[in-house]
Amino acid sequence: MNLHEYQGKEILNSFGVQIQRGIVATTASEAVTAAKKLTEETGTGWHVIKAQVHAGGRGKGGGVKLAKNLEEVEQLAGQIIGMNLITPQTSAEGKKVHQVLIAEDVYYPGDSEPEEYYMSVLLNRANGRNMIMYSTEGGMDIETVAEETPHLIFTEEIDPAVGLLPFQARRVAFNLGLSGQAFKQMTKFVSALYTAYIQSDASLFEINPVLKTSDDRVIAVDAKVSIDDNALFRHKDYEAMRDLREENPVEVEAKAVGLNYVDLDGNVGCMVNGAGLAMATMDLIKQAGGEPANFLDVGGTADAERVETAFNLILKDPNVKAILVNIFGGIVRCDRVAQGIVEAYKNMGTINVPIIVRLQGTNADIAKEIIDTSGLDVHSAIEFQEAADKVQALLS
Repeated sequence: MNLHEYQGKEILNSFGVQIQRGIVATTASEAVTAAKKLTEETGTGWHVIKAQVHAGGRGKGGGVKLAKNLEEVEQLAGQIIGMNLITPQTSAEGKKVHQVLIAEDVYYPGDSEPEEYYMSVLLNRANGRNMIMYSTEGGMDIETVAEETPHLIFTEEIDPAVGLLPFQARRVAFNLGLSGQAFKQMTKFVSALYTAYIQSDASLFEINPVLKTSDDRVIAVDAKVSIDDNALFRHKDYEAMRDLREENPVEVEAKAVGLNYVDLDGNVGCMVNGAGLAMATMDLIKQAGGEPANFLDVGGTADAERVETAFNLILKDPNVKAILVNIFGGIVRCDRVAQGIVEAYKNMGTINVPIIVRLQGTNADIAKEIIDTSGLDVHSAIEFQEAADKVQALLS
């Protein structure tokens, strides 16, 4: 589950991570009220107006602006709220901005120059350990840094048995070139950030930039946070932060009816039971010259109602040119699945794309007969290769 910047900062702050303070607003007038309150609390005269959408690169799309007075706060907030923000991480249509974060200006003059760093905490899947990734090149896309100056990216891997050790936090500060008060502040920041990552059951914390202010404070100016969905039962307060407006509407609909659905960019819809079979089915489609349009796991039941719901979800994608149903009948009998497919097809009326059905397992032969004698535009298959050949033929 992805969070907005302001929500991620709330979590960080609850674990002692110093943040750039801000207040959320949904209208221009609320933005002015928020700016006034921030001025009272922090003394800041300038404010940063930040679009709150689940996408990076907001500044490049015009979603982050600096306001030097209350008139500009009202004007810029009014421009950003309601806009379709297009960034390198959104679709061509962009994402509608429903709210903005009015944040304090933290780039104030002082005894030293502000410095920006990149930092993230995530799982290194290669060795099963958590990892802190960081760089002196804050404010830039980490992909660009990795491509152009890979020597400026550092990693600190953490033994899960002992957690982050003090010398590791100090090494992060040292590699970032810090000393004195800034060094101490960074070690505290790293330790608190890692605690937040572990205690919140996050799958990603990305702070870009981490800022060393002109008076040597270290704060999170941004926050990209993803929480592990499987751990939300332990964090009901985090679950309440979910913004369904930011999520794929088809995936939201599927989740509401208990289906595991992930939208992809291809032209062949998939309906399977079991995640492993789903991955194999997507490989099958690729080998046949197609591209999977979705991942859809119907689970252990595939009655007519569930199959019909799955078909409707798949067909919401206008790019789908064919549907491959690949069900292994272990717990569920293949003949019952076949009957469900036939009933669902009839209930839906005309389906304008061909359907290939591969049913293997208990009563697979009976299931094939049901499909073949249904009179519907449904092509049956038993072997994997047979299904692949039919997908290839229908796409050519």
